[in-house]
Amino acid sequence: MTLLNAESVTGGYGREVVIKDISFSTTSGSFVGIIGPNGAGKTTFLRMLSRVLHPASGRITVDGKDIYKMPVKEFAASVAFVSSESGVIFPFTCLEIVMMGRFPYLHPLRGESEKDIEAVERAIEMTDCSGFVSRQIDQLSAGERQRVFIARALAQEPRLIFLDEPTSHLDISHQVQILDLIKDLSERGNITIVAVFHDLNLASEYCDTLMLMDGGRIAALGTPKEVISYELIEKVYKTVVVVRDNPVSGKPYVLLAPRIKRKGGLT
Repeated sequence: MTLLNAESVTGGYGREVVIKDISFSTTSGSFVGIIGPNGAGKTTFLRMLSRVLHPASGRITVDGKDIYKMPVKEFAASVAFVSSESGVIFPFTCLEIVMMGRFPYLHPLRGESEKDIEAVERAIEMTDCSGFVSRQIDQLSAGERQRVFIARALAQEPRLIFLDEPTSHLDISHQVQILDLIKDLSERGNITIVAVFHDLNLASEYCDTLMLMDGGRIAALGTPKEVISYELIEKVYKTVVVVRDNPVSGKPYVLLAPRIKRKGGLT
């Protein structure tokens, strides 16, 4: 069943058109990665899908409902967004920030319920934030902050999560931990994930579907095997690469080839 649907979406910032007539849909429980070079429109499109930025034309629906006609709390109970930028300027504790994910469920005249507290504790445990949950957010490293913001999204208990570079600033251990968690949520929790990736190999390894963007349009859409080919990557990224299969998972893996020896010298 289709959960998220975008029809002929066009727009950008003021008169600058960044996204150009994109149509796309995905079903419940899928994990979609948006990839492409800098300036391709990845984050702009994600902001439109998550109601952060209004498109100039086109229509975006969640469960058949126009996202701009849904009440804020209804939308927030269904959709969570994790930005690559924190947007937090006050020194809240990590616990306070994760509890903000319960906003759609809180009553203005009542405090947090037992269910709210359980959801927050579960999100903190899943993202391995318990070791610094009482500290202020401005006292944490960039990677620790990222885990807190993902925990806040999980505390919302949404059906759809948008993530802009979810593994930015994370070390290898926590990259795997977070992406294993996100993958498990999509498979077992039936949560749809749409995430922007700069790392092609992480996107290939974890995503069911990849959207390769170039110049504000979809250059390719399909499985990692269909999208991560040296022909497509070289065409869009304007650089020479080698694509092989990961010997463990069988997923395509991109190797950089910064200096290729050709007839007549190095290029």
